[in-house]
Amino acid sequence: MRIGVLGTGGMAGALAGHWARAGHEVTVGGRDAGRAARLAGRLGAGARSAGLRDAAGSGDVVLAALPFGAGAEVVGELRSELAGRVLLDCSNPVGPGFRLLTDGGPSAAARLAAAAPGARVVKAFNLCHEDVWGMRPPVFDGRPLAVPVCGDDAEALERVRRLVRDAGCEPVAAGGLDRAGLLEATAALFIGLWVGEGADVRALAPPLTHAAGPGGAVVPADTRGGGRDGARGGASGG
Repeated sequence: MRIGVLGTGGMAGALAGHWARAGHEVTVGGRDAGRAARLAGRLGAGARSAGLRDAAGSGDVVLAALPFGAGAEVVGELRSELAGRVLLDCSNPVGPGFRLLTDGGPSAAARLAAAAPGARVVKAFNLCHEDVWGMRPPVFDGRPLAVPVCGDDAEALERVRRLVRDAGCEPVAAGGLDRAGLLEATAALFIGLWVGEGADVRALAPPLTHAAGPGGAVVPADTRGGGRDGARGGASGG
């Protein structure tokens, strides 16, 4: 698969590194040609550097590894190159005090979709720090990290699910792009708990077998339309 990368920071390097090692054709794009060239050199495996416009036009999937404040502007400038392409958003619109910067407005992913209406936007890879994504692979207690994925286009979702697996993780179907805001809000909550409270968010939810309460039944995803990468559960009121 051809992958264009918009950005030269930590997230760009962590994710593109997995994909380059998996044999994908990676093009790193940045406004600073020197930084793009240095990142491509660190990635190895034939990765090359280019300007943002060339990187956007070179990928079957284009990773927008851009700060929230700049993402929609950059993507809007590249809307012609991004038309028809899968645009993967990993941004977190989280500000001081662990505040969700999009509160009351469109999600970061929705803003990218509005800036480049011809692109097929998918939200993923936003719940962890870049150091986690750089692990080879991100496995904890013997289990690969699960990555929620939101999007509306079936082919785009399948491409991103493949990239999740190539990063050593497991994709989880998290609904359409209208649910991307929930992922972004979850990141704001998790970051606040991790950094502000020193809390382990893994302790916040029970195992799947108890998701509907002790003795409750969790309906498998393939019987409820959730697809093979997700699970839906029912909960009863008491």
